[in-house]
Parts: sequence; C-alpha cells; structure tokens
Amino acid sequence: MAIATTAGERTFQHHVLDFLAYLELERGLSRNTLGAYRTDLMQFGLYLEESDSSVLEAGHTELAGFLDQLAGGGPDRAPAAAATLQRKTACLRSFYRHLRREGIINHDPTADLRAPRKPRRLPKVLSRDQVSLLLAAPQGNSSGAKRDRAMLELMYACGLRASEATGLLIGDIDLDEGVMRARGKGSKERLIPVGSAAVAALRIYLDEARPKLVGIRDEEHLFVNQRGGALTRQGLYKVVQGHARAAGLAGLMSPHTLRHTFATHLLAGGCDLRALQEMLGHADIATTQIYTHLSAERLKDQYFGAHPRATIGHAA
Repeated sequence: MAIATTAGERTFQHHVLDFLAYLELERGLSRNTLGAYRTDLMQFGLYLEESDSSVLEAGHTELAGFLDQLAGGGPDRAPAAAATLQRKTACLRSFYRHLRREGIINHDPTADLRAPRKPRRLPKVLSRDQVSLLLAAPQGNSSGAKRDRAMLELMYACGLRASEATGLLIGDIDLDEGVMRARGKGSKERLIPVGSAAVAALRIYLDEARPKLVGIRDEEHLFVNQRGGALTRQGLYKVVQGHARAAGLAGLMSPHTLRHTFATHLLAGGCDLRALQEMLGHADIATTQIYTHLSAERLKDQYFGAHPRATIGHAA
C-alpha cells in the first residue's frame, strides 16, 4: 500500500520501510517485532488515507483519533485490548521520533499522546513442590528424556525465555565454571550462573543423549530434536506442556512460567533486585519490580493460610 503525501515527497510506505530498516539494522529488533510494527503502521496509513490526511501533516488529533477508533471497535472488529493500544502507541512514538531525527519533520505529534493504562496482571508462578514435580516428570533413560530433564533444569536454573533456550549453542555453556551465555531481546548477551542440578543434568545429556540424537550431523545448537536438528520454539512448547500434564500441572504453565518462577523464587530467597535484573536481561528495573509485588502476594497467601488469628475479627 503506497499512500501519497504531497508532490515530491516520499510515499508513506517508503517512510515505513526506512523506519523498519533502522529498527532491524541499528536497534536489532526481532522479525516478530518488525512484523508487528509494520502491521501497525500500515493500519495507521489506511486510517490517514480514509481521513484524507498525510503522515507528515498528521497531528495529535489524527493520532488520538486513530487510537480512539481502535478502542471503540466497529461492526466487523472487536475493540482493541489495552495491551494492543499500548503497543500501537509505542510504535507511533518510535516512528515519528525517527522521522524527526532524520529531519523529515520538525515536530513530534506524539509528544502528548497517551495510551490507556495497561492493567497489571501478575504472572503465574509454580510453588517449589510443583517445580519438583515438573522436573521429575521426564521419566526413563531415553535420549529424549535426558534432553528434557536438562532443558527443564536449565530453564528453571537460569530464567530463560523459550527463544533463548532454543537459541543456545554448545559454546554458550561452560559446565566447569557453572556459567552460561544467553542472547536476549535485541541480541543482547548476558552471563548467568548455572546451578549444580542443571549442570549435572546437562553433563548427562551432553555425554549420553545428544551424541545419539545428532549422529553425524554438524549441529551447533545445544538442544536438538529427535532427528538431530535444532529444537524449535514450537517443539520446546510441546515438551514443556507434555511434562506439565504428566506432573498434574496442565493449564497452570507455559515455558515462560519457569522464567517467572525462577525470578520469584530468587527474590524470596533474598536475591538483590539489581542482580535479578541482570540475570533476566531486563533493560529497565521497573520490569523486574513486578516480581516484588508477586513475592508480596505470595507472602500474604502464606500468612493468611498459616497464622491462626489472621482471619479472626477484632475482639470488642
């Protein structure tokens, strides 16, 4: 879709492609994020076309009108969720700041743009007993079971995202030093300690299982599938869900639940918030602070479930 502005100016589509190239080459954003931003901007471009406006002339009124239209829904679409509106607002801010930085516009129409507040939802977290059940779920001595035990142990030990676990290379793990390198969002790398239980499971997997799975293939990824190729995110999801069902935890977790559980258990054990931020790879400590709220909620649950006078009314 090419939406023209005035004569001699580049098309809206050209501005979008230039912006996406900047995000990919200079900011290192993932393909999924780039795809979402492209969809958001094309949707905004269509709105501008229908309202007889242009990208370079749009002001706060047009931008707010676009978000209001999405929030209100329509005959053929449901109202956009708060999280969706937050993302689209962030996309528009980044896009117009890029145009200003490039000297294409001399003002920022998104300066006063506000998206609806995203409701805080605390992530699901497993108890220590539930984690033990999950980690014990891969039964037997098959190569697949040894891989699954190592993968679950490592994800819980290091708080890995699913994409980080599947993206691990053999050279990213140093079992002798008990440390690993993870590549997070924007290809940012961080070092994370690896606990002894995960180290032991990884040694068994690397010594006894992975060579059988890989065979003669030249595969550098740490975790592989039954054919010896790199395990995909979809494959990891199926592994985690299968063992969750076997442990009686169906519906309670996803691969990301282990990351939330890692963070909450570390804080409950006295881990420093800044250290946790480094291990999780959060750019902003405010993102990490959600786990302090989660820990407080779990403390309240423990208190009201255990204290004999926690729920008794005050005496007259």
